[in-house]
Amino acid sequence: MSRVPEWIGSLGAGLSRMGERMGQQDEPYPGPEDGPGTSRRSAADDAAAAAEGDAAAHAATDAEQEEQVVPAPPAYAPAVSARPDPVSAVPWGMRVAAEAGWRLLVLAGTLWVLMKVITAVQLVVFAFVAALLITAMLQPTVVRLKRLGLPRGLATAVTAVSGFVIMGLVGWFVVWQVMENADTLSSQVQNGIDDLRNWLLTSPFHVTEDQINDIAKSLREAVGANTEELTSAGLEGVTVIVEAMTGILLAMFSTLFLLYDGKRIWQWFLKLVPAPARPGIAGAGPRAWRTLTAYVRGTVIVALIDAIFIGLGIYFLGVPMAVPLAVFIFLFAFIPLVGAVVSGALAVVVGLVTQGVFTGVMTLVVVLAVQQIEGHILQPFILGRAVRVHPLAVVLSVAAGGLVGGIGGAVVAVPLVAVTNTVVGYLRAYSREAALKQAPQPRGATAADIAPVEPPARSSGSET
Repeated sequence: MSRVPEWIGSLGAGLSRMGERMGQQDEPYPGPEDGPGTSRRSAADDAAAAAEGDAAAHAATDAEQEEQVVPAPPAYAPAVSARPDPVSAVPWGMRVAAEAGWRLLVLAGTLWVLMKVITAVQLVVFAFVAALLITAMLQPTVVRLKRLGLPRGLATAVTAVSGFVIMGLVGWFVVWQVMENADTLSSQVQNGIDDLRNWLLTSPFHVTEDQINDIAKSLREAVGANTEELTSAGLEGVTVIVEAMTGILLAMFSTLFLLYDGKRIWQWFLKLVPAPARPGIAGAGPRAWRTLTAYVRGTVIVALIDAIFIGLGIYFLGVPMAVPLAVFIFLFAFIPLVGAVVSGALAVVVGLVTQGVFTGVMTLVVVLAVQQIEGHILQPFILGRAVRVHPLAVVLSVAAGGLVGGIGGAVVAVPLVAVTNTVVGYLRAYSREAALKQAPQPRGATAADIAPVEPPARSSGSET
């Protein structure tokens, strides 16, 4: 009985030692406060062990893949090169052409829409452009009257009324002269046609009377066949007259406002321009206006000289209606190149039909002489470099303006090209100057090399 308690005590001691061993296995790794003899584990160690296991598994998989060797292609198989980048495969010139092409398409579409809008409101556009041209012609008079002490409103009213009255009197005089001389001109035309017929019969061209009668018959049949079209054109002429009167009234009101308040209108327009582009447009505007003013004034002077000298020439040659023809020459001079040809041809035809071949030939000589003086002396001297446009640009612009807007488009084409040339040149110079201002300034030896060197001052006295 005495050995039973000893056995129980040894069993309890064994259980205590087993519990201590199990507790040591569950404690974490030693921290900074643990002693050097501890051996505890944490969850981080378990994760590291798991990662090492995954890496070992991947390494085993790679080893298995390396063991599977891919066979080489046969010797007769063609070499396959890698596909290049699509952008690098397109030639550089084609890429540049494509970039320029879609931008040109956008510009062409914009111009097409703009032309459609202008065509829809053609009357308003032409009235405003005519007002701009008249304002450019009358603006110097307003400035002179203001310098003489007249208020701006009174100076504008006097200038506008005087200008419109003068233009109205000129138009009335032309119509009056044509109506007064219509009967005389008709009889002279008949006599001239008879003289021309007799001259053709006796001329070396061997024209027979039957051929002349056939031509006259064809003309009569053409007129008779187109009677309905002529009647409808006459009915459309009433509409044209109404539209012309509306355009004249719009041009008159626009001219009054432009003469009186043109500066405020320009300032209001500048507010519509984006702020970054506003300084350049503000500088280009006055230069464009000076170009337009120089063009209108120079054209008026040249047209007046042409009308005076050609009118005097055909007057001394005995051509009827010399004064109305001179007025037509003055008006047609606003259409460069084409206007001079048409007005000169009209004067030659009237002289040929009414006074005979000799008078027609002499009229042609007078017209050509005056136009040569105009083209080589008057225009370069009066217009100068302010509105210098290449003759090819003049011809193309007049042709395009005539196709788009008729006579009005032909009149507006050349001043539009001149103003555009001035504006583009100024904006190019302005952008270049702005780029130079924003560029970083050179420093060091480079700045010293390019810095301007002032010349040494000259001493007034002799050096000792």
